[in-house]
Amino acid sequence: MTFPDDFPINTRWPAKDPSVLQLYSFPTPNGIKVSIMLEEIGLPYEAHKVTLSDADVKSPEFLSLNPNNKIPAIIDPDGPGGKPLPLWESGAILIYLAEKSGKLLPEDPAERYKVIQWLMFQMGGVGPMFGQLGFFYAFGGSKVEDPIPRERYINETKRLLAVIEKQLEGQDWICGDYSIADIALGGWLRVLDRYGARDVVEWDSFPNTVAYLDRFLARPAVQRGLNIPPRD
Repeated sequence: MTFPDDFPINTRWPAKDPSVLQLYSFPTPNGIKVSIMLEEIGLPYEAHKVTLSDADVKSPEFLSLNPNNKIPAIIDPDGPGGKPLPLWESGAILIYLAEKSGKLLPEDPAERYKVIQWLMFQMGGVGPMFGQLGFFYAFGGSKVEDPIPRERYINETKRLLAVIEKQLEGQDWICGDYSIADIALGGWLRVLDRYGARDVVEWDSFPNTVAYLDRFLARPAVQRGLNIPPRD
């Protein structure tokens, strides 16, 4: 395959510079993982705004890149062996970019798998549970009269925060050095404030986590990546 000729997504979101990595995303907690990562490692890229509307994520052009109709997704025109690499799922993209750049993923195998472990913790636990909290506490599901879903996801969020709090005892970052695991976690911790849920999950009772999020948000690359591509 050659980029952009063999990629239908380019007909709707055309590359201005086909020689650089193409990011198709929106600034959600999952979307900003990749924009922050790209800002941290300094790899040239173009960002294309793909909104969460069905008109975008369920369009034939986007589905040709990601059949799961979720952002983010990338095309690296200079992938393994010099061939274009299309890739989706934010965790997989983080690992790929870390390996491509040689940054934010330890070379030591034991330390490397610890980082991947915490990345999977975010992917399999924090993301899904915090997302359900948002739905049942702040968005459409908040109208459900049955309190059980809200209570379940509030309690599960508090449990996950306690896991993070313990892991951060005596260290600044989740695995010692700043890594892709922190990029994955940071955006999802930030979203609790956007949900208006900090009080209900007792956010202030997790001081290590509060300080951790402040450190994360203070990074210049994080600040840049939070609004790439711009919502407006």
